[in-house]
Amino acid sequence: MKLFVIGDVCSEAGLRTVEKRLRPLRNYYGADFTIVNGENASGTGITPDQADRIFAAGADVITLGNHVWNKRQIVSYLEDNRYLLRPANLAPQLPGNGYGIYEVCGRRLLVMNFVGRCEMQFGPDNPFLAADRILRTLKGEFDLAVCEIHAAATSEKIAMGFYLDGRCAAVWGTHTHVQTADERINPAGCGYITDIGMTGPLWSVLGVDPQQSIAMFRGDLTDRFRAADGECALGGAIFEINTATGKCTGIERVFDRIPEP
Repeated sequence: MKLFVIGDVCSEAGLRTVEKRLRPLRNYYGADFTIVNGENASGTGITPDQADRIFAAGADVITLGNHVWNKRQIVSYLEDNRYLLRPANLAPQLPGNGYGIYEVCGRRLLVMNFVGRCEMQFGPDNPFLAADRILRTLKGEFDLAVCEIHAAATSEKIAMGFYLDGRCAAVWGTHTHVQTADERINPAGCGYITDIGMTGPLWSVLGVDPQQSIAMFRGDLTDRFRAADGECALGGAIFEINTATGKCTGIERVFDRIPEP
């Protein structure tokens, strides 16, 4: 099984990049299943129309993160679409689901989505204990499991990779929008990378116009963040998973630059 995961889609430029490049890259790598983090499609948050565009571009599942509620139009969509996942460790009474089981290559693939707690500005449940509960509750209902952790602290993401080693075939991080160079297979067979990067404007500060971001760090008065213009890139990773053993056999970073028209 080849799993293609794509990092935070940022703004309209990121949406256009996914629409232009996802299917060609999926075909090039021979991916069987694609998971796209879409929580920044509106800058912060995602609308139903934007989710539809990502699905139409070739995504099988969309994951969200700390900006899940920034566009409240997504609430009813979350309730109706089991292929759109919000973090599983948010309050249980909130709309939507944080995990799903999907048929891929004749196997039942469990996809879990968590948000980290270190350096984040709200208090979700412990993602490590939430992972334990899901894996215990669903035992026997899935064949393979993978996990996205949307977190700020690299230590929290690395720890999750080791914590789920031997229980998940792949663990990857999102949120920081900067692709890391630490892709590896952990000792018990879990493919891991701390952050798969972002999809959107290349010449930006996490998707934002550089001059505006610099002004903020200088302490100047600034307006609402604007998305940067120009060349875009798609960031992600490919995990190759042995469906018989449930272990990752290969991982490759993906960084696809798209020149300006």
